[in-house]
Amino acid sequence: MDSLPCTLEALVVRTDFSKAGLGEALRAALSAPSADGFLANGVLVDDLSYKDVTPEVAVGLVPGGYQHPLLVLADSVTAASTELPLLVVDLRHEPRRCIRVVAAALWSIENNLSGANMDFEEFVDAVDDDGVFRSF
Repeated sequence: MDSLPCTLEALVVRTDFSKAGLGEALRAALSAPSADGFLANGVLVDDLSYKDVTPEVAVGLVPGGYQHPLLVLADSVTAASTELPLLVVDLRHEPRRCIRVVAAALWSIENNLSGANMDFEEFVDAVDDDGVFRSF
């Protein structure tokens, strides 16, 4: 399996291909600004070669030059919900620590972690009872 691409944007790697239209739904969610006009700085990797890749394997596929503090996976949990709860993997402070975030709120964690405005822990502390971050 090839390494993931090296980009300046956060990688959003699709690992589930069971749901028709998931790729389009992810693209729409990534390109839709928040109510305040914020966008996640992310790029969708929609490639069947990453089917069923686990977070542990995905982290190992991150290229050395990748500078972003997180990696995002669109997995079977993402595909099963209309909220598209993405799995965000910390690559900087506690590598491999994960949190779920609805696609519409990805901008919050991506913008704040990449700008070093907040720590991963602050998002972990703000998840809802179902373990998914939606907003502060």
